[in-house]
Amino acid sequence: MRRRNLLAGALAVGASAVAAGPGTAAAASLEDALFHLPAAEPAPLHALAARTAAAREAFTAARYSHLATVLPGLLAAAEATRDAAGGRARQQANGILARVYVLAAELASKAHSDAAWVAADRALAAARASGMPVPVGEAARVLAISMRRSGHCSSAVRLLTHEAAGLAPSEVRTGAVRATLLLTGAYSAAVGGDRTTALALLDQADEDIKRRPQSPAGLFTVDATMTQAAVYRIGVHTTLGTPDEAVEIARGLNVDLMPTAERRARAWTDTARMWHALGNGEQTFAALRHVEQEATQEVRRPALRALTANLLYGPARVQGLREFAVRTGAVPA
Repeated sequence: MRRRNLLAGALAVGASAVAAGPGTAAAASLEDALFHLPAAEPAPLHALAARTAAAREAFTAARYSHLATVLPGLLAAAEATRDAAGGRARQQANGILARVYVLAAELASKAHSDAAWVAADRALAAARASGMPVPVGEAARVLAISMRRSGHCSSAVRLLTHEAAGLAPSEVRTGAVRATLLLTGAYSAAVGGDRTTALALLDQADEDIKRRPQSPAGLFTVDATMTQAAVYRIGVHTTLGTPDEAVEIARGLNVDLMPTAERRARAWTDTARMWHALGNGEQTFAALRHVEQEATQEVRRPALRALTANLLYGPARVQGLREFAVRTGAVPA
């Protein structure tokens, strides 16, 4: 009876955390902006690119609340600039617009909002209109994530592998995009329960990363490195139900090699999920604490608060966990 009550408590708290977290307001604001953009004037391309770079910086630093406040105006300015431009300038404006929509899709995904699908679809349309392979690949990646989260895992894998096949693996930037598409495809296949495809795509991504020139590719949200590939491998094994196969990978992972707070926090998130799947509450909590240290807003996302609540109401008693759960909004104070 006690176990049943604990489980019911965990489910109730987890559900309320998802419904009432700080990401909810951002997601609602973004949804409104996607369908009712504020009025904006066209901007010089260099100014628009600078604003987009600043928004990217907010995302990679995990300052999601700030990003949510600047995105509507930035989306409106990017749309107005593209609509007013012609020729080569229009292509460039479409490339910038695609990346702004990529940021919108990333933010919506973190809030578990269906607006991610809308933003990702618009990102891909703008990217294709730009004729630039890198924005196309980046947009295809976020669209595939939305497809996967809607249960269309096989379709997501097909989209990702199709786009990856058209990119040269040896060129610095297209090779990096190709690798990220393969990594996302591996995780999508794992979510769909396809172990063979998931591991094959991981291995292909490893090969591509190793033979690509090891210089910064300057991708927009996710870069292609062996450290990043290792994080994906941890997530794939956990999702496939074989977290024990990821333990040695996690123990050998140097998270500090990852260039942004958002990516470091994601690495610790996947590590926390691995330890949770193995039933190790102490290690799960330690990883969650690392997420908080890297990115305070990341640990307050719906998925992380649900994981924290699940751990709190589980059989293990972990010192400091309740205080952490209250501090991060996973349970009421």
